[in-house]
Order: sequence, then structure tokens, then C-alpha cells
Amino acid sequence: MKKILVTGAAGFIGAALAIRLLKNGENVIGFDDLNSYYDTNLKESRLRKIVEVSEKSLGKWKFYKSSLENESSLKDIFNNHSPQIVVNLAAQAGVRYSIENPSAYIQSNLVGFSNLLEQCRNHLVTNFVFASSSSVYGGNKNLPFCESQAVDHPVSLYASTKKANELIAHSYSHLYGIPCTGLRFFTVYGPWGRPDMAPMIFAKSILSGQPINVFNYGRMKRDFTYIDDIVEGVYRCCYKPAYIDNEFNSLNPNQSTSFAPYRVFNIGNSEPIELLRFIEILENELGVKSIKNLMPMQPGDVESTSAKMNLLENWVDFKPSTSIEIGIKKFAKWYLNYYKIRI
Repeated sequence: MKKILVTGAAGFIGAALAIRLLKNGENVIGFDDLNSYYDTNLKESRLRKIVEVSEKSLGKWKFYKSSLENESSLKDIFNNHSPQIVVNLAAQAGVRYSIENPSAYIQSNLVGFSNLLEQCRNHLVTNFVFASSSSVYGGNKNLPFCESQAVDHPVSLYASTKKANELIAHSYSHLYGIPCTGLRFFTVYGPWGRPDMAPMIFAKSILSGQPINVFNYGRMKRDFTYIDDIVEGVYRCCYKPAYIDNEFNSLNPNQSTSFAPYRVFNIGNSEPIELLRFIEILENELGVKSIKNLMPMQPGDVESTSAKMNLLENWVDFKPSTSIEIGIKKFAKWYLNYYKIRI
């Protein structure tokens, strides 16, 4: 039984990972500030689900309510539990919200992230896995996105903080030998998802007969990736720490690897679809047609995303495979059940 700290444990991905780890019999320490960026009732429901699973599994669960910016709280947790593996899924999320409230991103995604790495350094953590984002590819239009490509042109503050996380983690990996793995998530969706993301927004509006805002006139393409596939990728990386690439060429550096124990991987479905097609599948599963408000693209957004997945597949023998049709069917079923909606 390993001691694994999961930050953002009440979040969409964090809760799902905690459940996966508990089912594997691990000692999971959950950490989340339960902030009000979106409905805290949903976060608390996720935590109750985790408790239910922990009571039926061989794993152990302990939860702490605090923020990464709170250094003393982090110190107490590391002193009391000495986690061997740390998975950072805590962050201020949302591209558009970063335009409205930039200070929240600086505090959580930069100050908080650095605080966490300091504790990893002081307590000899053997594996640090952290959430990056496909948004780091920014203005790049060379699809599919590949980890060896430069990510120097972010188009949102959120993306900038995720790129900064990768750089900070590399510094700690080089200076202190902490194995660090960054995972660039591509448009995660599924049951227990975030209310500020398109699937939840669309489902709520469609079922209430309200129009949905469809940006870039529906022509945007996203590499929608089902939650179970994301979790499986993170889970496998927990048990394979990054190590030094002995073939790293400092004269022609590869962005995805290093002379330090550091790696960066995409996690995406590699099958981008147009937003209008996503809406069509969701309409079919909900049995209701949407009212579309076609609009131009928003600031901070990108037109298309697509993940090249060979690096992660070679690393942990896994790549996402859930089709958009199956994923939306599962999401719609959960949504109707969770919100007690009959159609």
C-alpha cells in the first residue's frame, strides 16, 4: 500500500483518480479547498462517493480541506503522512475566467504549485505527477499537437500558468532529482464533470429550453477525451516515475524529455470533432433538440485541438479509446440521474 497525495481531490479528475487508487488498495490522502468557482454541492457529492468506495475497498482515505497557498497546512500533511507519490490536480481552472480574475490563477496555479513542490523536495517524494493542459499549445496550428513542439505562444493566462508549471517542475526535477511527469489533458468530459464546461452547460440549457451559445459558429474542433481514459493515463503514470533520458541532446533539445528525471505527455482521444457534431450526439441522448445561438470565437480560445499519443502509449502502454458516442451516452445517463430529470 502506497501513500498517495491527490490534490484537487473533490474536483472532476481528482475524485475519479482517488476512487481508482482506492480500488487498487492504496492509502489516499485527499486535499481540496472546495472553493466556490462552481457548485460546491457537486464537489461534496464527489467526496461522498469517494467515502462510499473507500468503505468497500482495501484502500484508506483521509481528506483535508485547505488550499495549496496555505504553506503551514501543506507542511502538516507532509509531516503527518509522508506521501511517496504526489498527484497535483488542484488548480484554478477555466480559460475564460482567467481573463476576468487573473489573480486567482497566479495564486493557485503558480504560488500554490511552487509550495507543493517545496514540500516534495523536503520530504523526498519519489514521483510527482501534475496536470498540465492542451491549452499550452496556444497559437500553434500544426495538428496533431506533439510534445516535442515548442509551446511558447499561449493565448490565455490559464495556458501561461500551465506552461509555467511545466518549467517550474523541470527546475525542481533538475535541481533536486524529483521525478516529474506533466500530463497535458485534452478537453475532459464525462459523468461528474465541471458545470462550467460545455457538456454540462449544454445539457442544462437544452433540457430547460434555453439557447446555447455556440462559439466560432460551431466550427471549433475539440479532442474530447472521456474521464475514464484520462484517469487511466494518470493512474499508470503514478507507478512509472520519470527518469533521465540518456539520449537527450542539449544541442537539439526535445521539449518532452530531459537530462533531468522529467517527462511531458499528451492525454487525448486523437479524434477531434466539430462542436456541432458534439451537440448533435448530446441532443440524441437527451431526446431534445437545442436552440443554438451561433457566435464568433471568444478571446483566449483556439480553433482546433488534437493530440498525438505515441509517447504516452510507448511509456505506459495506454492510449484513450472511448468513442464520443459512448462517452456522451454515459454522461447523459449520469446527468439525468444526478439531477433527477425525467424525459
